[in-house]
Amino acid sequence: METKASPKQATQGWINGFIGVLIFSGSLPATRMADAGFTPVFLTGARAVIAGVLGLILLLVFREKRPASKDVWSLLIVASGVVVGFPLLTALALTHLTAARSILYIGLLPLSTAAFAVLRGGERPHSAFWLFSLVGSALIAGYALAHGVGGASVGDLFMLGAIVICGLAYAEGAKLSRTLGGWQVVSWALVLSLPLMAGLMFFAWPDALGQVGGRAWVGLGYVSVFSMLIGFLFWYRGLAQGGIATVGQLQLLQPGFGLILAATLLHETIGWPLVAVMAAVASCVVAAKRYS
Repeated sequence: METKASPKQATQGWINGFIGVLIFSGSLPATRMADAGFTPVFLTGARAVIAGVLGLILLLVFREKRPASKDVWSLLIVASGVVVGFPLLTALALTHLTAARSILYIGLLPLSTAAFAVLRGGERPHSAFWLFSLVGSALIAGYALAHGVGGASVGDLFMLGAIVICGLAYAEGAKLSRTLGGWQVVSWALVLSLPLMAGLMFFAWPDALGQVGGRAWVGLGYVSVFSMLIGFLFWYRGLAQGGIATVGQLQLLQPGFGLILAATLLHETIGWPLVAVMAAVASCVVAAKRYS
């Protein structure tokens, strides 16, 4: 079982985690923008290659030691989730769903992350924590069912798969961050994935790359630099400092931030019911923190 974080560490963890959530909130709207110009397979490979090259430069500049052999398996789990699985599955989902609908699934990430925090991180949150976590997730799911467009589709299945594999990668990466360091974990995971993702990128290389619009390039740039690298510098550090299950509850706020961005950038409609739901969800986050 992990030792309890000090109040100062917990506060720093929540601050870093909140910054990470703000950065991740733009991921799905940016992916939607990039999907307009690139195929999901090329987008998944290209974003990982760009982030991987940047991560390799960071590792070389700071002369970081190579991970121990016992850490390689954990890094492969992280890579399978945040480098390959989540980006590919969400890119595929967004060819079937609006950004607004897909963002609502992010409200299930705290439960997924907390479950793997117990299984992989050895954490044991208070029973009241689970209650508020379930209530917050139920509010998000209820809003999705009440305001979703159409029935379930293959895009919904892609998003559910993305949530499961991302929760595992978050918990595994946060556990490893306690010894390896937050930015080092994501950088090494990206570097390990470089050969595979470079091959994927060139396999799916577009025939008319020069005709891709500016918005698609902006979307690719955001998910490559911010979603794949900078966001994780804050996120994994926050999870390691404040507790995986506890800080993971901040993801309940991500759908609200993401929907605001979807409305601003993609002109997708949001209304007052969402504001009410997100206010209730914010209360659940505060309560979950208290009882974590």
